[in-house]
Amino acid sequence: MTLVSSTPMLQEARKSGYGIVAFNVHSFDMLYSVAEAAAEIDAPVIIQTTVGTVQNLGPDSIVKTALAASEKYDIPMALHLDHCTDLEVIIQCIRAGYTSVMIDASMYPFEENVRLTNQVMDIAKHIDINVEAELGKVGGVEDNIVVSEKNAEKAVPTECKEFIHRTGVPTLAPAIGTAHGIYSGDPDIDFDRIEEIANLVDEPLVLHGGSAIPEDDVKQCILLGMAKMNVSTELKNAYSEAIKEHFSEMPDSLDPRKYLAKAKNVAKELAKKKMILVGAAGKASEIKGKAFPNRYKLDSVRV
Repeated sequence: MTLVSSTPMLQEARKSGYGIVAFNVHSFDMLYSVAEAAAEIDAPVIIQTTVGTVQNLGPDSIVKTALAASEKYDIPMALHLDHCTDLEVIIQCIRAGYTSVMIDASMYPFEENVRLTNQVMDIAKHIDINVEAELGKVGGVEDNIVVSEKNAEKAVPTECKEFIHRTGVPTLAPAIGTAHGIYSGDPDIDFDRIEEIANLVDEPLVLHGGSAIPEDDVKQCILLGMAKMNVSTELKNAYSEAIKEHFSEMPDSLDPRKYLAKAKNVAKELAKKKMILVGAAGKASEIKGKAFPNRYKLDSVRV
C-alpha cells in the first residue's frame, strides 16, 4: 500500500470498538521498527513526527521513508504531523505528502481555536488528509510545547460538539486528564467525561499522553470512544535505554549496526505490545480492501 489518510482508518476503528496507535518517531530507524511491528501483527498504524523532528530530518525525507516502509510492509499506514502551531509548517508537510496534520491551538480561547482550525480545514477540504485539533489543555511536555499541571484544563463536552460543528474537523483530541511524558503516579483520567463527549459526537477521539497508562485504563478509554492513542515518550525511552544498555555492557562495541539493531528490536516489541493492547492486531487485513479516497496534490489549492 501507499500512505493513506487516517480518517477512514480511525472511523472504522471507532465504529468497531478498537484503537489505532500513533507512534512518535525521531529517526528513520524508529520509523521502520514501528512499521515492521505493525506488519508482524497485521495492524494499521500511524507514524507521527513532531515539528522538531520535521526540522531535523526534513519533511520530504520523512515522507519518502514512510512511503518506502508502507510499500514494503503493505499495511494501512498514515503519516501525521503532531502538535503543530505554525500554519506554514503544516502546509510544508502537506505539500511533502503527509496524510494527517494536527493544528494545536488549544492554548488560545475557544473562538481563536475555531478560527485557526478552520484555516487548516479550508486547505484540507480540497485534499484527502486527516486533520486533528485539541480542546482543553493536555499537561506535560510535547516537543517545545509545555503545559504545567496547574494550567492543564479538561475539555468541556458541549464545547467539543460545538467545535466539531463549526470546524468540521474529523478527529478531536479532548483533554481528559492524561499528560505527555511518563507519569509519576497513575493518571487521573476522567472516564465520565470521555463517555459524555463520545455520546455527543460521532467523530473519532484521540487519547494524548498514551505512554505508560495502565492497561485497564487504556482499554476503558478505547471502549468509551477513543480511536487513536498517541505514544511518544515510552517508545523514545525504550529505544534510548537499549543503546545505553549496549554501551554499559560493551563500551568498546562501537558498530552502529549492532547497537541500533538492539534498539530497533526493543522499540518493535514495545510497539507490538501497544497495538495488541488497543485491539488493532489483525485489523490491517480487514480494512486494507476498503476504499480510500484518492489523494490530491496541494498545488491546485490556493493558500
